[in-house]
Amino acid sequence: MIKIPFQRLGEDILQAIIEEFILREGTDYGAYEADFESKVAQVHKQLASGEIVITFDPKTENCTVLTRHQFQRNKRTLMQERNFAQQDLDTYQDYIHDTGGIE
Repeated sequence: MIKIPFQRLGEDILQAIIEEFILREGTDYGAYEADFESKVAQVHKQLASGEIVITFDPKTENCTVLTRHQFQRNKRTLMQERNFAQQDLDTYQDYIHDTGGIE
């Protein structure tokens, strides 16, 4: 997962990402319902403050908005998965080395 600096996105692309995020089912904006333009402004403010970030997942080719904490948690999870995969590869290579290869 890659963090995309929102400042580097074109205005049309940024607007489309924000609108998709707002229109997602279950997005919560607090105790009162705000109009669409207010929601857009709120998301812009959260992006500017670093409270939320725009991400791109090369595996799924999806762009999404996450809180800063969600992004950090996902980043840690990916690092752990990579470490496990490397350990599995190392174990397999040790096995191949110890047994003289696959016949």
